[in-house]
Amino acid sequence: MADSSFDVVSKVDKQEVSNALGQAAKEISTRYDFRGVGASIEWSGENILMKASTPERTLAVLDVFQTKLVKRKVSLKVLDLAGDGEPKLSGKEYRLEASLKDGISQENAKKISKIIRDEGPKSVKARIEGDELRVTSKSRDDLQQVQQMLRETDLDLALQFTNYR
Repeated sequence: MADSSFDVVSKVDKQEVSNALGQAAKEISTRYDFRGVGASIEWSGENILMKASTPERTLAVLDVFQTKLVKRKVSLKVLDLAGDGEPKLSGKEYRLEASLKDGISQENAKKISKIIRDEGPKSVKARIEGDELRVTSKSRDDLQQVQQMLRETDLDLALQFTNYR
């Protein structure tokens, strides 16, 4: 019998993020507590730019955006806030930039591979292929056990499991 396998990936559904950003922008433009503070959220190239007249309002814009992401089933782990997550003063407004984490970095791939080797069943093998990880085993039960183990592990990136064969 051939080996079964699946891929561990970290992909961002950019269309869902764009939809969440549009919903957040609409809510920010209509909400009473955002009137007169210059609050906005928009794409800035590949990044997301949030602006307001005070740091508290800028963080409130971030909160509205995060709420919309959660409603659209996009993990908050895909957001990478610039700096330490604190809004920076730029002229008369505070700005906060966030980028999207897409793909698994080499160091994270090695970390996940080590977790699988150390804590997973012995028959399971993990191989790094670019920005994803291929996990193979003769037993499908072992593969499902690895998926469950990775879901329960607290990693700083959103994982999806694809190509289950």
